[in-house]
Amino acid sequence: MKKLSIEIFILLVVSSFVVFFQFNQVPKKLSWDEVEFTRLALSLEGERYTSFSQLATGHSTLYFYIILGSIKLFGLSNFALRFPSAFFGILNILLFYFICRIVFFRLHYFKKHFLNYRFLPFLLSFILLTSRWYFNFARFSFEATFLLFLELAAIYFFLKYFQKSFWQPDTIRYPGVQNRTSKQRFRASRNNPIAYLLLTAFFSGLAFHSYYPGRIFFLLPFLFIIFYSGKRLIKRNALIFASVFLIAASPLVIYLLSHPDLRIKEQLFLTDKKLDLQTKLSYFAENITKLTGMFTFSGDLNGRHNYPGKAHFNPAIGALFLFGAAVSIFKVKNFFNQFFLTYFLLSLLPALFTYPAGNPNSLRTFTVLAPSVYFIGNGLIYLFQSEQKSNKFLLLTIISLIFLIILSSLYDLRTYFRYQKIVFNKSFELNGSIRRILNLRLWEKIQTL
Repeated sequence: MKKLSIEIFILLVVSSFVVFFQFNQVPKKLSWDEVEFTRLALSLEGERYTSFSQLATGHSTLYFYIILGSIKLFGLSNFALRFPSAFFGILNILLFYFICRIVFFRLHYFKKHFLNYRFLPFLLSFILLTSRWYFNFARFSFEATFLLFLELAAIYFFLKYFQKSFWQPDTIRYPGVQNRTSKQRFRASRNNPIAYLLLTAFFSGLAFHSYYPGRIFFLLPFLFIIFYSGKRLIKRNALIFASVFLIAASPLVIYLLSHPDLRIKEQLFLTDKKLDLQTKLSYFAENITKLTGMFTFSGDLNGRHNYPGKAHFNPAIGALFLFGAAVSIFKVKNFFNQFFLTYFLLSLLPALFTYPAGNPNSLRTFTVLAPSVYFIGNGLIYLFQSEQKSNKFLLLTIISLIFLIILSSLYDLRTYFRYQKIVFNKSFELNGSIRRILNLRLWEKIQTL
């Protein structure tokens, strides 16, 4: 318990430092999107609850009610506008840490291994935090970190539900921990923690109210509930999940049934009747190339999302990601590999069907970060276990990799605070405070041009 508290405290301190260091200075300016987000949030004040607003090209409103609450708490300022994204950016690191504690204590690929992997959740949380792709979106007012929070919360409660209900230890000697094999045992126990299932469905329903990838996220827990619940419980579990999910998602579902989201139709080439099948297939193939290449070769060109064209992962993290992804595919029979591979594909799915000109898009694919870091951890565990012929050699391997990861983190921080902040001067267009910009009503002047 003491070690757990220390690790949580360190992660909290380091994540707060990374997210809030030179906060509102990098980036210093505001983007037009942030101005529109503020207008949308302020338009909700004193009005009857609505699940969707046509302002800012159309958005579900859950996140903007949170921005409104931040403005009420801190006053109308750049800090208040960006604080919710930063807050969830810090909270996500702690959530991811607890998810890793559930997952990586159970991953064993080789029969003979003696390494205690309790350091991995902390290490992987540190990798996620110091990824330039991650902390960039925690430093201005976009919705990405909020969506990731909702998805990680749903995943945490989903894994807790399965842990309490179905996972059985191989022997009494190792209670609660999968031993010496990657094969999972799913057998209903006397424990019946319905609360975890309810919370999984609830947060999946809230994710539906967020950014577009969140609208299909519910498929992840729902599919695994169906496939792994067993004949006796499958109907009950599916019904409970579907009912709670629909209740949580119903305000937006009801709205969209009578007011289709035109923005989705504009972005998806599948709905473009002017395109023939061959063109759509070529677009899909082009998107596959761009999205698979963004991790290690050529990334997002948008200066707000990324240092234009730079791979989303630096070379060291990119190599670990590729190796871990290969292990996950090679060991696909493992429950966790199935789960996070499915999560990975679902996170990329919306971008696969948008026009190729908008790809790669690190905002639209932001939630793919969580399964990607899982792949890194999966590769590390496989590597460590396969190299356990010598204690000294294993220790040297671990120290070398940790040193490499620290260097790669410093590399990402240096890239962001030294080079990407220069790009921000052009990518973020508006100088001054949000209050001043709103008083000038610049959007009205632009519309009259």
